[in-house]
Amino acid sequence: MDTEVHLPERDRADAAERRDERSRFGVRTQRYALLVVAAAAVVALVNVFVAQPFEIPSGSMENTLRAGDRVLVNKLAYRFGGMPARGDVVVFDGGGSFVQGSGGTDFVKRVVGVGGDRVTCCDNRGRITVNGRPLDETYLYPGDTPSRVAFDIEVPKGRLWVMGDHRADSRDSRDHLGDPGGGTVPVDKVIGRAEATIWPLGRRRSLDGAHG
Repeated sequence: MDTEVHLPERDRADAAERRDERSRFGVRTQRYALLVVAAAAVVALVNVFVAQPFEIPSGSMENTLRAGDRVLVNKLAYRFGGMPARGDVVVFDGGGSFVQGSGGTDFVKRVVGVGGDRVTCCDNRGRITVNGRPLDETYLYPGDTPSRVAFDIEVPKGRLWVMGDHRADSRDSRDHLGDPGGGTVPVDKVIGRAEATIWPLGRRRSLDGAHG
């Protein structure tokens, strides 16, 4: 006995159309999922290798940067032979220099001296000098002196002397003179150069003018 159900031609066409629609929906869903995964991978790669937002944790860089600001850090600035320069605002891993023991903490400071520089505080007018030349530190927090701590250090090759712009509120190279490295930071611990403030919106600006 023949038990096969014969659907009317219109019903067969509708069923086939529904199957096709489900198939197309599945393909679209897969494409969207792949796009999301690809976009996430691109963002992750950019964060790891190219640029990354960084939140300013304290007021040690005021008024150049304020607590809560988010800056875009260029991780390629010192790749391919590039080196930090005096005046650059950099983010670095302070493990082994500013923080002893395992696990590093990220800091943001301004480069005052590079390898081979002699950095001294202060001359008879209260200015920090680098290789005998006084710095014109227009970026200092209003009312701050260049430093209340006297120092005279020759920066080793491959290391940096860094300070915050808000000198009265910054723990920086001056506070680690007695630590390994004499307060200097290894160049290979630098994560990148701060290029721009991206948040809050009212403070968005390039930091090109903030570099020395």
